[in-house]
Amino acid sequence: MTGALDPAGFAALTGVSRETGARLEAYAALLAQWNQRINLVSRDSLRDPWRRHFLDSAQLFPYVPARARSLVDLGSGAGFPGLVLAILGIPGIERIESDARKCAFLREAARIADAPVTVHHARIEAVASHEVEVVTARACAPLDRLLVMAQRFIAPETVCLFLKGERAGEELTAARRGWTMRVACHPSRADPRGVILKLEQVAREPQGGG
Repeated sequence: MTGALDPAGFAALTGVSRETGARLEAYAALLAQWNQRINLVSRDSLRDPWRRHFLDSAQLFPYVPARARSLVDLGSGAGFPGLVLAILGIPGIERIESDARKCAFLREAARIADAPVTVHHARIEAVASHEVEVVTARACAPLDRLLVMAQRFIAPETVCLFLKGERAGEELTAARRGWTMRVACHPSRADPRGVILKLEQVAREPQGGG
C-alpha cells in the first residue's frame, strides 16, 4: 500500500454508487470536524481515513448474510464498522456506546448520512438481551472478553464478524478455552496485519468443559 486512499479509490475497491459515496464523504467530513473536539479516532489515522476506517469497515459487507435484518455493533465509538454498513444498505443496525459525546456524534453522523440506525447510550451489559443475526465489533476487547459481551445477542444461527489485528491467533487460542465456535479467518483488505474473524455456531463451553 502506497499513499493514502481517496474517495475515488475507495469507490473503485468497493463498487459503491456515487450517491453512497457522497453520504460516506459527508460522514468523513463530520468525523474530521468533531475529532478536533473529542477523541473519536487517533489523529494519525485521519491521514488515511478511507483505508483505516472506511475500507476497514466496508470489507465486512460481503460477509453479512443477505437475509440479515438485525445487527448489533459493539463499542461503536466513531461508528466503525456499523455506521458504514448501514450506509451501504445493511438494515436493522443497533449501535451500543457508553460515551454520551460519542453517541451525539453517532446520531448526527447517521442523520447527515441518511443512515437508519438505533443508537443505545448504554454499557453493553445494560442493553436488554435479544438475539440478532449478526454481531460486529472493531478494537473493542480481546476475543474471550468480546464473546462474553456479545453472548446476550447470540443465537445458534448468529454470525459474528470481528475485525482483529496481528494477535488474532493468540486471541482465538484463549477464547477456545471457554467457547466452541466454527471459525473462518479472512485477510484484511485495509491492513496487511489485520484479519476478519467470522464466527458461527458460537456457544459457551459447559462449566468445567475442555
